[in-house]
Amino acid sequence: AGSFQDAGVIQRAYDLNFPLHVVPASCAQCPAWSAFSVSSPGVVLEAVKQASAHLTGVNAPKAEDRPDALLVRLYEAHGSTVDAWLQTSFSVQEAMLCDLLEQPTAEGHLPLERQGVRLSFTPFRVLSVLLVLRQ
Repeated sequence: AGSFQDAGVIQRAYDLNFPLHVVPASCAQCPAWSAFSVSSPGVVLEAVKQASAHLTGVNAPKAEDRPDALLVRLYEAHGSTVDAWLQTSFSVQEAMLCDLLEQPTAEGHLPLERQGVRLSFTPFRVLSVLLVLRQ
């Protein structure tokens, strides 16, 4: 009943197509942990990958992987304008927007706040965020 947003169609589709896999923990009392969370149900965290050297200005003959940076790709799925907080359990030193070719944009650095990184979405907008991790 209601709209596809109210019915949670996108979340149910992800649950069906990408089911969670249970991995046994090494201890019975391990605390719950989540690498990332997004504050808006209309924003989908689509991908997390290790960033390439060309993203952070390192001169390299090829796009070699950087162990200290992650690229996170998100999109707005409900057709609305929304601000969302991207939170992570990782210790982030710097955050910046990238274009779809994974090059830093003119908008530059995003402020790191207690709630995480604030992202502004227009309908169906895709954002790529480079997160440089603390060593």
